[in-house]
Amino acid sequence: MTTAMSRLQDSVILIAGAASGIGAAIARRCIAEGASVVCADYHLEPATQLADKLGPSAAACQCDVTDSGSARAAVEFARQKFGRLDGLVHNAAAPSTSATVVDLDESAWRRELDVGLTGAFLMSKFAVPLIAATGGGSVVFIGSQFGRVATTQAVAYCAAKAGLIHLAKAMAVDHAADKVRVNSLSPGAVATTRLLRRFKDFEAANATLGPAHLLGRIAEPDEIAAAAAFLLSSDASFVTGSDMLVDGGYATR
Repeated sequence: MTTAMSRLQDSVILIAGAASGIGAAIARRCIAEGASVVCADYHLEPATQLADKLGPSAAACQCDVTDSGSARAAVEFARQKFGRLDGLVHNAAAPSTSATVVDLDESAWRRELDVGLTGAFLMSKFAVPLIAATGGGSVVFIGSQFGRVATTQAVAYCAAKAGLIHLAKAMAVDHAADKVRVNSLSPGAVATTRLLRRFKDFEAANATLGPAHLLGRIAEPDEIAAAAAFLLSSDASFVTGSDMLVDGGYATR
């Protein structure tokens, strides 16, 4: 059995949406556990800054997950840089628009589903064959508790995350024979800059959102990263087609 801080030793993990928040925390955790990491993001500069901080086992590339050519190029970049691919994390998400189905602009609907759901499809389309070629590995989609339960004025976000959870299940069925495990990981509210679009600071976000979670608080990105590292590792060798709730008990109520 591997130790917790070496269980990803010699693995190569591609993270889409790695420049900040949960994606950056997963990149740091994977490096700490011995992996090489490709930090792929639409915004290249912060992704490059992160990779530079992580050291020689990390590299960055620009990636628009809604574009098949860009998705293919990111996967190929990982192969050329590190020689293989053992895991994919899809964390990319568009800014959410607060609206009902009646009020939501069609372009906002399409953008949210294109990044959050179609992006996962495209990244997987090119990553899964490479992961299978190494003898198998893991795909992890970062979902949300709102893929399980609904919330107000978030129809595009809820639909994208629900689709992501079921995409993981369908892929798990298709690629079990390839030894490619596919799971989703659904956090509750997490202290990332995404929350700061709604709240003046994390203290205000925690005061408002914390009580909705059984544990009485929002999560730290590192807590989500720890769960993602588990799903990427051989410690989760018998876990596929699952949605792991890391939501502080939000969806229990």
